[in-house]
Amino acid sequence: MRIDRRGVVAAGVAALALGRTGGARADAFPTRRVTLIVPFPPGGPVDITAREIGAKLAETWKQPVIIENRPGADGVIGAQTVAASAPDGYTVLVCSIHHTVHPSLKPRLPYDLRKAFVPVSGGAVFPIILVGNKSVPAVDVAGLVAYAKANPGKLSFGSAGVGGGTHLAGEMFKSLAGVDLLHVAHRGSAPAMTSVLGGHVQLMFADGPTALPQMEAGSVKVFAVGSPRRSDLAPNVPTMIESGLAGYEAYSWAGLLAPAGTPDPVVRTINAAVVAALGDPDVKAR
Repeated sequence: MRIDRRGVVAAGVAALALGRTGGARADAFPTRRVTLIVPFPPGGPVDITAREIGAKLAETWKQPVIIENRPGADGVIGAQTVAASAPDGYTVLVCSIHHTVHPSLKPRLPYDLRKAFVPVSGGAVFPIILVGNKSVPAVDVAGLVAYAKANPGKLSFGSAGVGGGTHLAGEMFKSLAGVDLLHVAHRGSAPAMTSVLGGHVQLMFADGPTALPQMEAGSVKVFAVGSPRRSDLAPNVPTMIESGLAGYEAYSWAGLLAPAGTPDPVVRTINAAVVAALGDPDVKAR
């Protein structure tokens, strides 16, 4: 499940270059509050990304930028809200990998992803880190795989919802390692991590922003990172490949979508502001 951040950004740029037309003027936007809809609960990586970007947009535009959490149905409820919004740039979806996978898993979505939205910008790419409750009877991936094979179906892993990076990373692990793990979907990364800490599920293929605070606090066992090279965020954590799972590579990501019909000048204005925000040294550091 390789997510090429250059590909994510390039896709947005290519779509913007298609020449859609609109009557709005870029220099007239925004003149009032802008709302970023986060289709997941507070505290997860998409929410964190939205708040970092939103704060910089408000600073740049001198207009309020509100983060509104609309969780539910693995991100569908928030996306549906934006799809039904006025195509004027004042309501934007902070999407995730969930939304690009949904059409393959949910045949009755209340919107057509490719027709209901226009791409605005890539946002952030997150490493996937396999962590576990402190009671898990293994200290590394090899030990974990051995235990899982000896106890099929006994271990469970929590995710931020069906079809997201934290779910697909677990399914890839199951396939490559040849183990049987029970998947337990949650309404976001933060609730899934709460389940790990409470022992309700044993494992989580967690996004970096969710995993790191618990890793630093010593609240979880840490097994491996899903990127092909060790992450700068956790340089002492081995990769899945180092741990014996050849070919394993998993990420999660967030980006921005606007309702279809949003005028080109407005989309370009938002895109430029988001790119500038992501290039800010303080935002990069956080």
